[in-house]
Amino acid sequence: MNHLMSPELLHALPAIGGMDDSPRGRVLRAAAYLFHEQGYARTTVRELAQMVGIQSGSLFHHFKSKDAILCAVMSEAIIYNLQQMHQAIESGATPAERLKGLIRAELESINGNTSHAMAVLVYEWNAITEQQQVPLLAMREEYESLWVNVLDDLIQEGKLKHDAFIWRRLISGSTFGTALWYKSNGRVSIAELTEVSFAMAMGQ
Repeated sequence: MNHLMSPELLHALPAIGGMDDSPRGRVLRAAAYLFHEQGYARTTVRELAQMVGIQSGSLFHHFKSKDAILCAVMSEAIIYNLQQMHQAIESGATPAERLKGLIRAELESINGNTSHAMAVLVYEWNAITEQQQVPLLAMREEYESLWVNVLDDLIQEGKLKHDAFIWRRLISGSTFGTALWYKSNGRVSIAELTEVSFAMAMGQ
């Protein structure tokens, strides 16, 4: 058996949000992993079922098609990480604390439990139709507005200069770029990376 499709590997993947240990959640965890590791187009329904440990036809008790599985992976990634962003904002007493919380939450989403699903969201975007993108874009707009609102607050306090939209693009470029080089067992922890990213954002 190909190690990528091993049911044992599925059990080792984090169960979070809608990608939990329910039958539907296991399908989504396996899909996020396989779509990331070998690409959506190259992953077959048979391989996905093999990793979950079920018959291929059983997948369609939960989803009507392979692209519906892809959309669900993307949706669950946004929903879960949007919740983390809200929590980061609620736990911050000042705009600066809220910004640091957002940076850490995003770094964790890219390099932590939802790393596979987030990568799928970015790299497989064009594999879904414009109609399928509509609800995802609405959630992404909410996600981005949380950042811009916090950055606007910092601008109002005189702690940041320039446009909040531009600042957000620069921050997202640096956080999403960590997926290309960050290693969880490397020399820098997420907490340390958060501090560096925050200092750079604040011009310190």
